[in-house]
Amino acid sequence: MTPTLHRRLAMRDRPIGRPVMSQRWANLLFLHWQVDPEELSPHLPEGLHLDLHEGNAWLGIVPFHMQRIRPSGLLPLPWLSWFLELNVRTYVHDEQGNPGVWFFSLDCDQPLAVEFARRSFHLPYQHASMKSRNKDGSIHYSCRRRGEEASADYVYQATGPRTLAKPGSLEFFLAERYLLISHSPDGSLRYGRVHHSPYQLAPARCEPWSALPAEWNGIHLPDSPPHSTLWADPVDVSVFPLRPAC
Repeated sequence: MTPTLHRRLAMRDRPIGRPVMSQRWANLLFLHWQVDPEELSPHLPEGLHLDLHEGNAWLGIVPFHMQRIRPSGLLPLPWLSWFLELNVRTYVHDEQGNPGVWFFSLDCDQPLAVEFARRSFHLPYQHASMKSRNKDGSIHYSCRRRGEEASADYVYQATGPRTLAKPGSLEFFLAERYLLISHSPDGSLRYGRVHHSPYQLAPARCEPWSALPAEWNGIHLPDSPPHSTLWADPVDVSVFPLRPAC
């Protein structure tokens, strides 16, 4: 069942229950390439289908800053609650038409966060050496996964006014995602909801950019710049516990 626009909009609603974590996502860059569905479909588990926009599949590389990470109700810790993350992702839906994100990898420079996310959320976090700094209004960001020789480097900044994505637009399809789907050790799917205000998005410039994180996952991207490059302003995020697939 293909997700309806009504279902996509409903995912913005705050889930019932209490979140298990609070965090802030900042300096978000969304790089997206249009990809042949046959390139991505073999990487998905049974029960998930590629979510397509106007018949096209999309793969995203998303570097950003994780900030103020903490269990709900507790204060952040200076040495643990701030780190860098870069994820490689595509967009999927299940048999019921629930639209979500499927992560191929999530590189991170905080070892404890990597191990916690692997065990608690069954997500494919990877240890990496990462650096980021703000210079002359641009974010200079670098990621090298453990075991890889080369680093993926990005220099990016917003280049236009911030706006909310129009429902049904490509920007809405790529950015407005509130459900992560993971694969538990027993082979079953698990769903995790996040809640935050809708992104304030802006066109962005990124030069240099790198497709290496996709290659690290055995996914070949076209040898061309991203088809979509977006900046997102920071959002405060509530993370809800995993639940079994319906």
